[in-house]
Amino acid sequence: MTANPDTVTPRAHNRRDPQAGPPPGVLAAVFTALFLAGLVLSTLLAGGDPFPSPFGPTDTVTSYFRDHTGAVQVSGALQFAASVPLAIYAATVSARLHKLGVRAPGATIALAGGVLASAFLACSGLVTWVLSRPEVASRVEPVRALQYLAFGLGGPAHVVLLGLLIAGIAVPGLLAGLLPRALALSGLVIAALAELSTLVLLTQAAALLLPIARFAGLLWLIAAGFLLPRRRVRTEG
Repeated sequence: MTANPDTVTPRAHNRRDPQAGPPPGVLAAVFTALFLAGLVLSTLLAGGDPFPSPFGPTDTVTSYFRDHTGAVQVSGALQFAASVPLAIYAATVSARLHKLGVRAPGATIALAGGVLASAFLACSGLVTWVLSRPEVASRVEPVRALQYLAFGLGGPAHVVLLGLLIAGIAVPGLLAGLLPRALALSGLVIAALAELSTLVLLTQAAALLLPIARFAGLLWLIAAGFLLPRRRVRTEG
């Protein structure tokens, strides 16, 4: 007996698409967990001393890197590790937006922003790892220079490009109705804050924008990753 195509099609649609890639919400959660683990573990290994600000006194900064090489090494390693799921997230979300019919530049912007944010975070992690080497940590000038470089890569460079990833998802999510309106609008606000964090390169007073945009962005990427649909639902008129 020949099967009726009308009864087969719905069952086929219910199967998981083998080319859909890993769930982006899970990737965002893994990225967030690795990044936060680097912050928490490095603080614990340093006996409760937080990672020093590059704008702090030279004596405080140099003594931290000299006395807590193990904590700095763990921080750099986990920061580098966190860059991997972020890159996969960007690729997966970009492919899904294309599959959902997004032809505007948003999908490509999300991919470019996510890949660059991942690259800057990886470079920051590697520079931080270099700071954990005893022969480097014992010298004041290299420590200060490398800390500024690690901060620039993992701070404004990473956060600004993370904002580009968020905007690349939020704009088509809003215009095409792929995400809840409130979530899409909040993404645009977070993306704007992330872009404004560029001001950190001009004034230390803007440094507060970095943690706000970063941690709000992490939560937003997790939510968007779980709520972005696998396929577009078309209503029949």
